[in-house]
Amino acid sequence: MSENPTPQVDMRDISFLKPAGEPAMLSPDSVSWQVFKNPVAMFIGGITATLLELAEPRIRAGVWDNTEFKDKPLPRLKRTGLAAMVTVYGAESTARRLIHGVNQRHAKIRGTTEDGVRYHASQRELMNWVHTTASFGFLEAYRAFVREVPLADRDRFYSEALNSASVYGAPGCPSSEIECKEHFAAISDQLQATEVNREFLDIMRRTPALPGIMRPFQGLFIRAAVSLLPPPLLTQLELEDMGRLRPWERWLVTLFGKLTDRMVIKNSPAVQSCQRLGLPADYLYQKSRRLGT
Repeated sequence: MSENPTPQVDMRDISFLKPAGEPAMLSPDSVSWQVFKNPVAMFIGGITATLLELAEPRIRAGVWDNTEFKDKPLPRLKRTGLAAMVTVYGAESTARRLIHGVNQRHAKIRGTTEDGVRYHASQRELMNWVHTTASFGFLEAYRAFVREVPLADRDRFYSEALNSASVYGAPGCPSSEIECKEHFAAISDQLQATEVNREFLDIMRRTPALPGIMRPFQGLFIRAAVSLLPPPLLTQLELEDMGRLRPWERWLVTLFGKLTDRMVIKNSPAVQSCQRLGLPADYLYQKSRRLGT
């Protein structure tokens, strides 16, 4: 008799407060819990990661030809962001069920690139690149616009992602910063300049993705994301003109990053997950726990 199928997670009903007491896949004392709590780093780093993903022809074809991103970018962005938060902060049982659902959807995505290369979304090398770029984007955004992170903690951040990455079907992700650089060097020849990246950036400029006071600065945050691309890739992807920040603009983005790193946002996944574990709401915001202090 076959096993019962894993129940799917309805992303509309996800609660970071439940089940009470259940640990996440990562500890509250992890580097990831500190980095992912910052909304500025998450927004900027997510765009950086997406640019790197879309530069890979097979991933670009899978995303651009098989999803609703072009027509309904905001719901897709919200689902992707929520999935990342569940993987870091959510109860482990919820995270594993969510990942299982994502893997099932990826298994159905197959096709051929414009150059005639066949692909399927679950290919290990593609999953490895997606997860590597996510780790790179979020960490570099935090370092550039929030606070510096010591090398030992940067290596911890990469190694912390290995468990969830393996569940996603990405067993070859880097476990340190040097391994991340090696991964970039190994794949760089496969990355292509494409109008899709510019179209993606244009969609992001037109889509009201940021809340309240930060919304007028969305275009600035997008340019900040482009500026995080490694200089050789910035040139290779022909995005130099879209990633220039004046000194005062960099200062302004950093100001937002530092302010939001100290704001205890009561309904955020970071705060609610601390409460789920019986920790104070400001646990991650205590000065003694800040990275680089």
